[in-house]
Amino acid sequence: MFSKYKKPGAGAPAPSTELKAVETAPPEATKPQEQAQSASMRKPMPAPKAPAQAAPMDKEKKRKERLGEIKLELHKALLDNLNLAALENASESDLRAEIVAISGEALEDMGVVLNRDERATLNQDLFDEVTGLGPLEPLLKDETVNDILVNGPQQVFVERAGRLELTDTTFKDEKHLLRIIDKIVSAVGRRVDESNPYVDARLADGSRFNAMVPPIAVDGSLVSIRKFKKEKLGIDDLVRFGAFTEEMAAYLQAAVATRLNVIVSGGTGSGKTTTLNALSSFIDNDERILTIEDTAELQLQQTHVGRMESRPANVEGKGAVSQRDCLRNALRMRPDRIIVGETRGEEVIDMLQAMNTGHDGSMTTIHANSARDGVSRLENMIAMAGIEMPIKAVRSQISSAVNLIVQASRLQDGSRRMVSITEVTGMEGEVISMQEVFRYQRVGLTPDNKIIGHFTATGIRSHYSERFRMWGYDLPPSIFEPFAAE
Repeated sequence: MFSKYKKPGAGAPAPSTELKAVETAPPEATKPQEQAQSASMRKPMPAPKAPAQAAPMDKEKKRKERLGEIKLELHKALLDNLNLAALENASESDLRAEIVAISGEALEDMGVVLNRDERATLNQDLFDEVTGLGPLEPLLKDETVNDILVNGPQQVFVERAGRLELTDTTFKDEKHLLRIIDKIVSAVGRRVDESNPYVDARLADGSRFNAMVPPIAVDGSLVSIRKFKKEKLGIDDLVRFGAFTEEMAAYLQAAVATRLNVIVSGGTGSGKTTTLNALSSFIDNDERILTIEDTAELQLQQTHVGRMESRPANVEGKGAVSQRDCLRNALRMRPDRIIVGETRGEEVIDMLQAMNTGHDGSMTTIHANSARDGVSRLENMIAMAGIEMPIKAVRSQISSAVNLIVQASRLQDGSRRMVSITEVTGMEGEVISMQEVFRYQRVGLTPDNKIIGHFTATGIRSHYSERFRMWGYDLPPSIFEPFAAE
């Protein structure tokens, strides 16, 4: 029936005695002499106790465990019977038909009877095991899930609308989880094992993947997946979602189009990469853009984009290519703009020099809680790179390279906001002078813990207003006037 993709000489799997249903013996027939006893001769019997019944949760748990055991047996049967080399050219419908056929025969040999829903779920799980990422596939396909966090084989959390929740998704055991991790990292030419117990990678759809395995991960492998939406979020989408206002969008368009150097600052999960992607939509198609990342995540829409990705060392400790190596090489590739996915180390000095030497309009992201903290972090990264410079020279380099700091934040209710837009205006003595142009003003909380607030201008006119006007972006003075909530 499924000879097309079956291995030559592969037979049906051996029946599994463990999974066969065990029938209970019928109750012993009542003795005739007991039936003949007179009712008057018997003492009144107490009402019989109801037989103990498993709680619904226990039944559901046992059912899931049973289905998990069956799925494990069927997965072994698939590996024994399917010709995996021939499957590379097989269509999805053909592969599904083969899986249904093999699983049907295997279930019959095992003496296991499943209802239609259980059989459909089992076949889908088997399809995901063969072609995808097993138990993670339904979560990856769920559009409401933003993050997937795995704490060992028995605990999988997801983030929906900024809130973490525990799912009923589990792996069979640690080996099952490690097999899925290895499947992901090997697809992008990376490895993870005891000698190299952590890895950054990306999925086929561009989602960010990070894993840490034992012995570093004590209670089982730790996996974090930051999903990327298939539909790219633009400026209009972010305005509609309330990340910032139309006035702020008009200002940002002018800033990017007039080639100001922009840093997007924020904490983990605050939307820095999403903001950077949206800001890049204001770049003209006739500009050459080079992107440099540890793990390729940026999704620029321009036609002339060169993407670079750093590479870790191989098993022998050789062959590593850092972001700084990519950045230095990018300077020889005639870029109009350089976009670094995240600046976190010694590449910071090369990034600042690029911004100062004819690559206006470059952008990057950093981890910081405010614009002022962002500047301090740049200073610290230069110091950690081992570059000995007077603090005044460092700050002078930063003030002349960075024009704008956009602060993104994830608030306590899970919402993401652009809480501040700050301009770097120069130096005053040994201090970098900055001015905030827009901010998010918090007012309070609703009874269900949703943050109440509004965006407002600070009343300070942009330091770059004349630059905007010279480039054809004459912003009306009204957008810099403070406004209250609607």
